[in-house]
Amino acid sequence: MNEYIDSAVAQFRTLLEEQLARTGRMENAAPAKDFTALPVVTIGVIDGDGIGPIISKQSTRVLEALLKDEIAAGSVVLKPIEGLTIENRLAKGEAVPKDVLNEVKTCDVLLKGPTETPKGGTMESANVTLRRELDLYANVRPVSVPEEGIDWIFFRENTEGEYVLGSRGVEIPGKLCMDFKVTTLPGTKRIARAAFQYAKNNGKKSVAIVTKANIMKKTDGRFSEICHEVAAEYPGIEAEDWYIDIMTAKLVDTRVRSRFQVFLLPNLYGDIITDEAAQLQGGVGTAGSANLGDQYAMFEAIHGSAPRMIETGRGDYANPSSLLRAASMLLRHIARTDKAALLDAALDTVPHGGDTAKDFADRLIEDIEYRL
Repeated sequence: MNEYIDSAVAQFRTLLEEQLARTGRMENAAPAKDFTALPVVTIGVIDGDGIGPIISKQSTRVLEALLKDEIAAGSVVLKPIEGLTIENRLAKGEAVPKDVLNEVKTCDVLLKGPTETPKGGTMESANVTLRRELDLYANVRPVSVPEEGIDWIFFRENTEGEYVLGSRGVEIPGKLCMDFKVTTLPGTKRIARAAFQYAKNNGKKSVAIVTKANIMKKTDGRFSEICHEVAAEYPGIEAEDWYIDIMTAKLVDTRVRSRFQVFLLPNLYGDIITDEAAQLQGGVGTAGSANLGDQYAMFEAIHGSAPRMIETGRGDYANPSSLLRAASMLLRHIARTDKAALLDAALDTVPHGGDTAKDFADRLIEDIEYRL
């Protein structure tokens, strides 16, 4: 038994040293890239697994229609990124193979289809790896149900919490297993500042800080403290503390939920509660997601690869709306707000009534070209 304890202690020391080094890199990070002022924008397109290639292909067609003049002029480049498939990742034993990551890093922004994560084993999610390697620290998800007064935006910390070491816990066979949760000062400050700056820029008056600080006192407790320190820099914006369990209930409470505006959460809670919020909007297929960093940004559907649709031969009927909503967020991030507005208008106007992804994209493109 002592040898297992000694091994676990040595492993934990390594994790501490790695996380302290990561903290140092955040503290000494390069100035942020201005995505709105790039003379040439390279958009990497990652198909993913399952229905991913189907919805990615149709989303790319829509982007090509929206950006055809800039693509022709060379100011926008759409670049396919090959190899981020479950088969290639398993064959190479890497969540994101090194050659694929090198290609990803030649891009400014990414439009990414859903990728499958192996169950069990030690291979982590491709998303978790990309968020860490590209330092995509802010996961941003808007949810809107105008008829119910819902206009929410979620800022989920994307590179820490339970996920950063989710595949690197320790185990004493036959006795116990332990995973780890990470909260850093610079990591929390930057996601808090992103949320409060958004609130300031968009006329929002409140930010809900969602934790379980009464139980997870070291990590969530510190997360809440740091968020309030940042909040002090933004007078006029109220910072409210909420526990994750009661917040999940409040989101379905029709008497109060419309009062919420901006949400600020650690990684795991943000992952869970944004799916709940998307369901209120019409399902995870209706919501896009942005993963933002200072040097790169990745935009994706929030649903998974839907292997059952592929297994039952229904893959062509996958709804690309979530990935297209993400494409709209991508366009806004690179200052193509007029093109994003065209895409949003088409998505709001053209229904997806059980058509194939191609048929739906055809009708979207027709609507967009009419508006252009």
